[in-house]
Amino acid sequence: MTDASQPSTQAAPPAAAPTVPAAPAKPAPAGGARPSSAAAPTPPMSRRGFLSVIGVAWTTFAAACGAGAIATARFLFPNVLFEPPQAFKAGFPSDFLVGTVDDRFKEAFGVFVVRTEEGIYALKAVCTHLGCTPNWLEAENKFKCPCHGSGFYRTGINYEGPAPRPLERYRIVLAEDGQILIDKTKSFAYEKGEWTSPEAFLKA
Repeated sequence: MTDASQPSTQAAPPAAAPTVPAAPAKPAPAGGARPSSAAAPTPPMSRRGFLSVIGVAWTTFAAACGAGAIATARFLFPNVLFEPPQAFKAGFPSDFLVGTVDDRFKEAFGVFVVRTEEGIYALKAVCTHLGCTPNWLEAENKFKCPCHGSGFYRTGINYEGPAPRPLERYRIVLAEDGQILIDKTKSFAYEKGEWTSPEAFLKA
């Protein structure tokens, strides 16, 4: 029989451990997809792609080398302008008819050869306005500049348009073989009184 006056020796129940709140659950990604832990690996370059890259690189390198070689050649061999000779033989005086203007030397030498009853002279085929090449118009009996309309008589004297002075004459003499020699290094201007020079007019 237990004595009620004695304290009870029965142990008290242990205290309950503190409750730790659970971490909130992370929301699932939209669409139910799971995040990837690493980026997708890059696929290796194919053999054809590698050869294409190498081909482009070699083409670019070859083009650069070619451009450099061309530039070097242009530097070593500069452009040279081959001008027609400044003196040439136009044939014998008998090749030119009296009262005619011969323009066969206009394109190659820039010269009109005119023969009158007094003799032969060589007109410079350059308009005294802005340097255009005039044409001989047989039907109108005049030289006409196609650029601005300057007109010149058969003698080369200007009479219409903006040309300020007559056409110039080139030096004309007979060569040792009897042919007409026209020298473009020497010209004669009418307004300077040079047409009276013995070399500005070849007497028939």
